[in-house]
Amino acid sequence: MALHGFVHRYGDHIDTDVIVPARFLNTTDPAELATHCMEDANDGFITRVKPGDIIVAGENFGCGSSREHAPIAIKASGVSAVVAKSFARIFFRNAINLGLPILECPEAAAAAAAGDEMSIELETGIITNITKGQSYQSSAFPPFLREIIDAGGLVNYVKERK
Repeated sequence: MALHGFVHRYGDHIDTDVIVPARFLNTTDPAELATHCMEDANDGFITRVKPGDIIVAGENFGCGSSREHAPIAIKASGVSAVVAKSFARIFFRNAINLGLPILECPEAAAAAAAGDEMSIELETGIITNITKGQSYQSSAFPPFLREIIDAGGLVNYVKERK
């Protein structure tokens, strides 16, 4: 599966309270959560993000509270993937379980700038910064994780296998 979009750039240690502020956790509705995605980090993100866009960040993206609201908000906002230098482990698993592809690639994350055009090939792990004409190798997802992502998350994956 190939993904394509434009980069929204963030720094290190973007925690789940920044991704979706705790004051909006009184709902699990994806559309409502999306309206508050990255609100405290970058006012106006939700008005600029387009379907397929990619969040690129530094170290420890998704740290903080273990809440599914954060990857739900990101996915519902139209973001197709997150590329970062590293992820908090619980965020990594929550994202996969919800069908949000996330790739660790320090080189791609360091080189990307806001507005760069980027493509990602999930089967091979190749991340291409089209704007800069550079490609980077991330670890490809093993087949069972790709199946979960392709199904739109773990719940859909299990339903499809019944």
